[in-house]
Amino acid sequence: MKKFFIAIAIILVTSVSVADPVWIDVRTSEEHLANHISGDVRIAHEQIVTELEKLYPDKNTKLNLYCKSGKRAEKAQSALNKAGYINVSNAGGISDARKIRGLDR
Repeated sequence: MKKFFIAIAIILVTSVSVADPVWIDVRTSEEHLANHISGDVRIAHEQIVTELEKLYPDKNTKLNLYCKSGKRAEKAQSALNKAGYINVSNAGGISDARKIRGLDR
C-alpha cells in the first residue's frame, strides 16, 4: 500500500505543469495599436485590478507587466500586490519585455 501512495505522489508531482507567465501591456489602447507584442493582454494600469480579477482570479498567476518605461507597470504592480496577487513582476518598458523574451525587432 505504501508503494501505491508513493507511485501516486510521483505521478502527481511529475504531471503538474508550470504555467507560462501572463504578459500584460498596461499602456493606453493608442500606444498598444501603434506598437505591441502580439498575443499579450492589454489592460490600462488604472483598471488593472478590476479587469485582471475577471480574467485571472487566481492570485498565484505569474504576471509580467510592462508599459513604455516601467513607471505605469510599477503602479499596476503595487495595486495588484495590494489586491493580493503575489507573483507580479515589472518587466519595465515594451522594449525590455521584447528583450527578455527574445522578441527584439
